[in-house]
Amino acid sequence: MAAIQTQGLTKRFGSDLYAVDGVDMTVEEGEVFGFLGPNGAGKSTTINMLLDFVRPTRGSASVFGHDTQAETTAVREHVGVLPEGYDLYERLTGREHVDLAIDLKEADDDPDAVIERVGLGPEDGDRRAGEYSQGMRQRLALGMALVGDPDLLILDEPTGGLDPNGARLLREIVTDHATSGGTVFFSSHILEQVEAVCDRVGIIRAGQLVALDSIDGLRREVGTGETLEVFVDRVPPGTEGQLRSLAGLSAVEFDEGLVRVTCTDPAVKLDVLDVLREQGARIDDFSTAEASLEELFAAYTDRRAEVMA
Repeated sequence: MAAIQTQGLTKRFGSDLYAVDGVDMTVEEGEVFGFLGPNGAGKSTTINMLLDFVRPTRGSASVFGHDTQAETTAVREHVGVLPEGYDLYERLTGREHVDLAIDLKEADDDPDAVIERVGLGPEDGDRRAGEYSQGMRQRLALGMALVGDPDLLILDEPTGGLDPNGARLLREIVTDHATSGGTVFFSSHILEQVEAVCDRVGIIRAGQLVALDSIDGLRREVGTGETLEVFVDRVPPGTEGQLRSLAGLSAVEFDEGLVRVTCTDPAVKLDVLDVLREQGARIDDFSTAEASLEELFAAYTDRRAEVMA
């Protein structure tokens, strides 16, 4: 059973403003799914429709087979949410917040264990939330989302306010949750965090889903695999033609003493080195790097912008 499934999910405001436009998406049970898009792309609206905070104009969505409009209570029994722009009660302590979440979810979690799990100490649990830093507030809200060990954890911009240690702890919690059988829907603009933990990603732009695949799959789709940089003493005549004749290269560039190629087939890297040697170039050094999620994100959103222009 899919953890999340949407079919033609659409939200229109007014007569012609589409916040979400015909999104078909499946998130499998047990995976960490990254949901990416520029500001205003429709990420939060999609999440709000999954939680029935906003009703779609047309289309449907389900969570573990439960219709998000007709079976709202059943959906929320499966879900823990860290929303963007959440509010805490300034006068309540951290422990009182966790106790409140435990009561609302009718769970039997140990509040002190929850507080410790998100990197807060016992003394932090006794402090009022009004005295918390932004990072501490984010940790506490994450702890409240984890109460009851939800089947689906929805995180909307979860790294806001977290320092590097907090971001690393978040990644560990996400990985542990998925390893134990849970599903994570991770919406963020911090692409390095998404790349580090997600099995698949969906990219939404102007309300439309423009990509849905693993990161490796996105690389193959846009022809952006590994970049091979080779430092040589010179580039002999005829080298460019020989390299461009190789299958599995999507780009060939030259700079002074540098040959840079983009390999859509990993095996072609050795062929590139062989061509350079056969042409008489002396190879001083070389390095490889895969296209980052940031580069892929730019390729998909820029390409979509060109198509829509």
